[in-house]
Amino acid sequence: MMLEPSVEGYDIIGDVHGCAPSLIELLQKLGYTLHDGVWHNPGRKAVFVGDILDRGPNIRDAMQLVINMVNAGQAHLVLGNHEYNAIAYSTLSFDHVDARLRRHYRRLGFHLRQTLKDYRYHLQEWKDVIGWLRQRPLFLEFDHFRVVHACWDQARIDQASDIYQSCVLLDDDFLAQSLLPATEPNRIIERLLKGTDMALPDGQTMLGSDGVRRSRFRTKFWSPSPKTLGDVIFQPDQLPHDLMSTPLSDRDRARLFKYGPSEKPLFVGHYWCKGTPAVIRDNLACLDYSAVKNGLLVAYRMGTQARLNNQDFISVESNPG
Repeated sequence: MMLEPSVEGYDIIGDVHGCAPSLIELLQKLGYTLHDGVWHNPGRKAVFVGDILDRGPNIRDAMQLVINMVNAGQAHLVLGNHEYNAIAYSTLSFDHVDARLRRHYRRLGFHLRQTLKDYRYHLQEWKDVIGWLRQRPLFLEFDHFRVVHACWDQARIDQASDIYQSCVLLDDDFLAQSLLPATEPNRIIERLLKGTDMALPDGQTMLGSDGVRRSRFRTKFWSPSPKTLGDVIFQPDQLPHDLMSTPLSDRDRARLFKYGPSEKPLFVGHYWCKGTPAVIRDNLACLDYSAVKNGLLVAYRMGTQARLNNQDFISVESNPG
């Protein structure tokens, strides 16, 4: 558990995805100023929920800004699934990857194409970034709130803490195993960095707006009494209309993970929300509001309050170009 008595409050910041100018604008709005290449705010500290990399036009600039803040003790970063992808892709060599993993390895390269393009003439810098990211945690727990990229599952958190040194990704074997479905490393990564999901009925697939065809869809982990597939979906791409009213089976409901209303306030990113930032409930907030798709880059100003409220969101409009 993180205990930092000198910190008066935290600014938890959503998925940046290479939108460096928007991040600078947000930090200025939050009262941070630039000193010797590092953004500071006396008494406060930033906490990034991951996904600094990929998609946007200024990935190197965004990543260096965050690295500088973390190294200077002005911020924390938990890994997002895009940082994990970068670590796995850049640490494992295709020629030495188990044949069962090569399809997953190729897919990582597809998702990282914009990042790899941005670093193509800066290979030593990229190597240094990967080494630095491997020292970052998958989750953080503070005295009165928690941060993880996609889903706080206490069983997986405990497993990661016990087995993988707070799940700082130092082990190449962990990375290789985490690409294989149904391994324990894979279950940890999938739950903490990608959240909960559910298979589409009858083996159906759906083409997402990102061009990837999927057989599963992201689900809420807080619905108190869901009855249909439409009650649990939580992603930008909606299900086909005829599936939204499909009843959940008893087996489906039994497999739904739930983060309880009495748990500590939890901050996540990952889910491409839209509209005006608002809490999901008073102990749960998503801070990903699609900044890289001309949405908002969002922060939450966390003090010592036990419950979350809509007045503490701060955001800037993002125009990645």
